[in-house]
Amino acid sequence: MTDTKDTGHQSTGHQSTGHQTTGQRRINPWLKTGLELGPIVLFFAAYIKLKDRVFTIGGTDYDGFILVTAAFIPLILASTGILWKLTGHLSKMQIVTALLVTVFGGLSVWLNDDRFFKMKPTLIYVLFGGVLGIGLLRGESWLRHVMEELVPLDHEGWMKLTRRLCAFFFGLAIANEVIW
Repeated sequence: MTDTKDTGHQSTGHQSTGHQTTGQRRINPWLKTGLELGPIVLFFAAYIKLKDRVFTIGGTDYDGFILVTAAFIPLILASTGILWKLTGHLSKMQIVTALLVTVFGGLSVWLNDDRFFKMKPTLIYVLFGGVLGIGLLRGESWLRHVMEELVPLDHEGWMKLTRRLCAFFFGLAIANEVIW
């Protein structure tokens, strides 16, 4: 290693790309976007096509939304798994999204009740607001742990953003309950 005179940093003779190497493999950006957004696009396309239909399976009536949700869960898990297999990495948001879709989508299908579907956003907003609020009470921005790769902020910036998003999520929860 040699010291560089103009910056005072040590050089290893390798050019830095500014990215950490964590075993991630790059894939075609279109493939990555397709794996991330494809299931969502398919969900909405199927929902638009089946939303007004009712299907009887095993003597039980299911709205089109419930069937679309039942298909969406394995689809999002498969695309997330393929993305992990190809890249060797998943962002925290991808993991959280797959978990939330599986839990709340699974409950929607299992309960076969549109009231749960209407309450689902409220539950998610209260959960997000509560988690962010607990972090704030501890003097931490837990949002930073999830979005750090996407948004470069200092500690005070993360705290401001977290306070605002915490209030925003609680506001959305109240609005959702008022609307339905």
